Amino acid sequence: MSWRDFDQLLPHDPLLVAVVVEHNADGTSTVQFPNGSLLRVRGQGVPIGGHAFLRGGEIRGPAPAVTPVVLEV
Repeated sequence: MSWRDFDQLLPHDPLLVAVVVEHNADGTSTVQFPNGSLLRVRGQGVPIGGHAFLRGGEIRGPAPAVTPVVLEV
């Protein structure tokens, strides 16, 4: 197996987490990232208000809610 063969097995799109804010009539959803930006993605498999895993512009499934933690040193 060459490096190129191995590299093709790895995902090239990052796995992201966002909150679903709207389901659209065309089968897409609008999601919001922690920084406030919005993105329209394919799929409606996660309810509005739920956290979703996203990859390649598509909802891949529900994600656990992530609570920010602040550590003081």
